[in-house]
Amino acid sequence: MAVESSPEAGVRCNSPVDVEKLGRQRPAVFKTNYAEYCFCFSLLASMFMAEYFISGFHIILPALTTSLDIPTAARSWPASVFSLVTGSFILPFGRLADIFGARMLFVCGLVWFAVWCLIAGFSQNYIMLIFCRAISGLGPAAFLPAGIMLLGTVYRPGPRKNLVFSLYGAFAPIGFFTGIFFGGISGQLLSWGWYFYFGTIFLAIVVVVSVFFVPDDRLDGRVTDISMDWWGFVTIVPGLLLVVFAITDSSHASRGWANPYIIVTFVVGVLCLIAAFYIEGWVAEQPLLPFDIFEPKSIKPLIVGLLFSYGVYGIYLFYASFYIELVLGIGTLQTTAWFAPMAAGGLILSTVGGLVMHLLPGKLLVVLAAAVQVICCLLFAIMPDNPNYWAYVFPAMVCATLGVDITFSVTNVFITTSMPRHRQSVAGALINTTLFLGIGFFLGVADLAVSSSAHLGVKGSYKVAFWFGVACSGVACLMFSLVKMGRAKSDFTHEERAQLETEEAR
Repeated sequence: MAVESSPEAGVRCNSPVDVEKLGRQRPAVFKTNYAEYCFCFSLLASMFMAEYFISGFHIILPALTTSLDIPTAARSWPASVFSLVTGSFILPFGRLADIFGARMLFVCGLVWFAVWCLIAGFSQNYIMLIFCRAISGLGPAAFLPAGIMLLGTVYRPGPRKNLVFSLYGAFAPIGFFTGIFFGGISGQLLSWGWYFYFGTIFLAIVVVVSVFFVPDDRLDGRVTDISMDWWGFVTIVPGLLLVVFAITDSSHASRGWANPYIIVTFVVGVLCLIAAFYIEGWVAEQPLLPFDIFEPKSIKPLIVGLLFSYGVYGIYLFYASFYIELVLGIGTLQTTAWFAPMAAGGLILSTVGGLVMHLLPGKLLVVLAAAVQVICCLLFAIMPDNPNYWAYVFPAMVCATLGVDITFSVTNVFITTSMPRHRQSVAGALINTTLFLGIGFFLGVADLAVSSSAHLGVKGSYKVAFWFGVACSGVACLMFSLVKMGRAKSDFTHEERAQLETEEAR
């Protein structure tokens, strides 16, 4: 199958009735409903697996620490290096999706991810584990932006696209919960390696379905004379890696920011990012991050708000699981049960959101999402020693999934709809870069705050992280209030709007 330029190719739709109908129809690239369902399964499952290998890893980390004798100073790296590598390499892989096609990057990314996750299950020491986690991060860096690109090009603006993107967002908390569930089973009843083996089996199924049902997008009319921006590559990737590394490792270094290597890596990273800014804006002919993607109205405050919002999501997931187990003394399997509302709520809220997104203003939805993120962190920040689950933990879990699901779904639809077809890979890369770098960067800052407040004890220092999350949620709420975002209704595509404007100008 090949992705066509639009399901109504060659037909000019100049009436609201046509646009509304097209926004609800099955895309022409799928000959049957079954083919569309399998395609959606592949895309949704890819997000599911990315979250699976983020969340459950925290559950098996105590067992890994004992089994592989991981030093205290290195315990955060097996968890954080995955998100760091993924976030840093998403932009280059978005360009590769333009060059070789999103389908190829999507399938190859899944295969790469499966292979290295399987190898990680056989790790003999913590260095091998960290290496496998780092190298496996290249898989999601490839298939996540490619997946967004495929969804953005296959579906035109309308309720059908809203529903698919909402389900795509819903599979994040479902994958998160499933990771915790299998992490708990593996860590408590089997061995930690089974967590990786279960994940590899799931990935193998997704790979098989993707090979047969993800359409070929190489014939979709995109520009083919595209090349890699190597100068952007050698400045953006090292810059992001070094800055986040310095912030994350400074909290565990013996002398903190007084260590020369922390200062050097941070300064070099910042210089690389400054050079990247100049190269992308004024030197590169085909920049990895073209500045024109920030031309649509409200994109700039939206991206800043997303960085803070996703940062809060990462802080909450990381510290809530540790707070429940280490401070409240809850067992692994019961912790899994306590996180269940995130999965159930995510599926329900995202599905309902996809059905009503075209009825409510996007600005209202994202501001509401940021507001409930304040609540989820605040409940843990003020939580007493023996909290009532239904008064504190349950509403916090519901608010957490409500915040991230609405934000992810609404902003994904807005960003992909605002971009032309030849910018869909950049849109996918931008969306996922903000997600993973928001998580990685703000987790590093939160870790620094926790380490700096170690004198307060485990409980007190963790509460500092949650108060930091409250502050970040407030910033996200402020940024989203500056965004102008209407209802995600059936509409013309970016190219169709441009064509109409050109014809009207004549």
